[in-house]
Amino acid sequence: MRAGTSLAGVLDLVASIRRKSDVALVLFSYYNPVLQMGIERFARRAADAGADGVLITDLTPEEAGDYRRTVQANGLDTIFLAAPTSTDERLARIAEASSGFLYVISRTGVTGARESLPEDLPALVRRVRRVSRLPIAVGFGISLPGQVSILGGLADAAVVGSALVQEIERAASVDAAREALGARVRMLKQAGKAGMSRREPGA
Repeated sequence: MRAGTSLAGVLDLVASIRRKSDVALVLFSYYNPVLQMGIERFARRAADAGADGVLITDLTPEEAGDYRRTVQANGLDTIFLAAPTSTDERLARIAEASSGFLYVISRTGVTGARESLPEDLPALVRRVRRVSRLPIAVGFGISLPGQVSILGGLADAAVVGSALVQEIERAASVDAAREALGARVRMLKQAGKAGMSRREPGA
């Protein structure tokens, strides 16, 4: 925020990326900036910029009726969070409200790089698979190639955030940050592919 980041600025960045790349782009935000802009205006601008989906981290499916209708009417996927504490009934509600993919939180607590994955994560992913055919992305605490390799055998995507932010913070220049991020992402991508090669059929 001190550097002047704003929702409007992020949407301009999405448009800039879309002119150069067809990679899928998902917006992560708290709900308040979207409300401040206006849901309809936000959805229209996000779609015009070339975004593919939106994940509002503090919005639950039960409170998201108007938001879901407006965002989906503009051709954007609505992604919701599934937590380890979610009951099977709640997981089904989250899955019903979601499109694009389901974001599974790997652990309770706050996000940030961790050294290992929770032991109960495979069971959580299996519970989610029982209620949805959507692809599953796992995030929170994912930072190491070994973790991403394991997830390659369990889920469909790994969400890495804090570890990439740390690369940027450590870099001495924009060019150095670009190089560090590229190297980290390539390493994680290779680990994920290795994990996928070990996935059991139908997993």
